[in-house]
Amino acid sequence: MIARPRHRRRRSEPTIALINIVFLMLIFFLVAGTVAPPLREDLTLARVSGLDGRAPPDALVLDAAGVLWFRGEETDPASHLDAIGADGGDVRIVPDRSVAADRLIEVTLALRAAGAGRVFVVTERGLE
Repeated sequence: MIARPRHRRRRSEPTIALINIVFLMLIFFLVAGTVAPPLREDLTLARVSGLDGRAPPDALVLDAAGVLWFRGEETDPASHLDAIGADGGDVRIVPDRSVAADRLIEVTLALRAAGAGRVFVVTERGLE
């Protein structure tokens, strides 16, 4: 009797399955990342560098010295909310760029304590 060599089954490499999974994940993230259509290439965005910055008419203005203003008159959080009757309503505040952060936090907390529902800080937003 002649002994025949046994053929061993080759195990498949697990790295092939891993490569397939990584490839499928790559395709998924590429498709998911392009949900929003890109801007047209010939589109030129408007520049607003020459505009004067103006606060919304219903917003409080906090100047660089930390003084609170409403429509050109100095005010404080409690009397402002009493004057406009915004109990539980939204309040917008436009801080000067150089106002101290702790003063801004102090004013927003005072507005909340006086009865403002939400306090929005209005800022400048640029698109570069």
